[in-house]
Amino acid sequence: MTDRPLKQIHLAAHFPGVNNTTVWTDPRSRSQIEFSSFRHLAETAERGLFDFLFLAEGLRLREVKGRIHDLDVVGRPESITVLNALAAVTSRLGLAATVNATFNEPYELARRFASLDHLSGGRAAWNVVTSSDAFTGENFRRGGYLDRADRYTRAAEFVQLAREFWDAEGDTVRHRGPQFDVEGRLSLPRPPQGHPVVIQAGDSDEGREFAAATADIVFSRHSTLAAGRAFHADVKRRLAAYGRKPDELKIMPGVTYVLGDTEDEAAERAAEIRRAQVGPRTAIAYLEQIWGIDLSDHDPDGPLPAADPVVDSTVVQGRTRLGDPREIAARWRAVAAEKRLTSRELVIEVTGRQSFVGTPEAIAAQLDAHVQNDAADGFILVPHLTPGGLDDFVDRVVPLLQERGVFRTEYTGTTLREHLGLPVPGRR
Repeated sequence: MTDRPLKQIHLAAHFPGVNNTTVWTDPRSRSQIEFSSFRHLAETAERGLFDFLFLAEGLRLREVKGRIHDLDVVGRPESITVLNALAAVTSRLGLAATVNATFNEPYELARRFASLDHLSGGRAAWNVVTSSDAFTGENFRRGGYLDRADRYTRAAEFVQLAREFWDAEGDTVRHRGPQFDVEGRLSLPRPPQGHPVVIQAGDSDEGREFAAATADIVFSRHSTLAAGRAFHADVKRRLAAYGRKPDELKIMPGVTYVLGDTEDEAAERAAEIRRAQVGPRTAIAYLEQIWGIDLSDHDPDGPLPAADPVVDSTVVQGRTRLGDPREIAARWRAVAAEKRLTSRELVIEVTGRQSFVGTPEAIAAQLDAHVQNDAADGFILVPHLTPGGLDDFVDRVVPLLQERGVFRTEYTGTTLREHLGLPVPGRR
């Protein structure tokens, strides 16, 4: 630590989606489709003076053994549609939507985000994601998929062309590139922010380079202090090659939290939540993802499957590969043997996503320590309940961060770029 001024913490809220964070069985859990759920979380985030609300999105529901995975949400509304509605019931909160750069077109996306930025008064953000799987591609006219190596090539040119449209101010955009050959005009004035804020979540070397060249925010998965510092330093050092300063890119890991009046109470609640997050059927679905075989008859309270994984299986579709199934299975067997874990206990152990567990005072101190020690510039909170999972954090942790002098006590700007301390890009 040095004598530099305290860094201010940036906070965002993730609408809990379909993953091993969400707890469906809690009686406080509500609809993921009704607008009231989105509105409650957005209004809570704005009451807590957060920078933005973040919506994830998938383009196809997962399938297990050829059938829709019944732990998925069927009918989640399209993200930009939801955010346009939320723009009418919020006044300062940034509004971030995930939109795929593989299966969309730059003009159409530029127009949708420019519309959101105008309607919200400069609060739009785009989380750029890519896809390389044919399973998702089947939903689209051209079918097929991009080679993995081409995903970021297309995404980089996609973002460049979208920015050309945002900068055009009615002029004709003439773009000739490897991915796109376009000549046209955007039907809207330049967005209030110049460019909506761009978020990126890739962690590979090419993903980090793409973030350094293109993004305003990195949605990181590194939530421990050591891993966060290494990631923060690596990405920030890459900025200079693109003529950018360290504060022009914010690194915000996605994190979870569990609060308790005492440390023991928080730990007990955390264990209960993990058991609820990974029920027997969820545990089996995780094993099938790695083993690539039908494990319907496998006992989740027994040992791991004796068989070796089947590589390149299609038992589970729509989930990102976690790595070589054989290596993962070997690693899991070692953990299970060392700790004497059943299949379900093992899945709970290896998929744990509770980043911060403790009293409000302890969690406020940990969040602050991560930011002051350059492990993050802020956090995207992923609650386990819809839509009230953010309430206790806003009520109990935010005031403590304000007392520390590391979080705003009021909004001082109106746009998301102002909240984040990001410059308005000049017209190209």
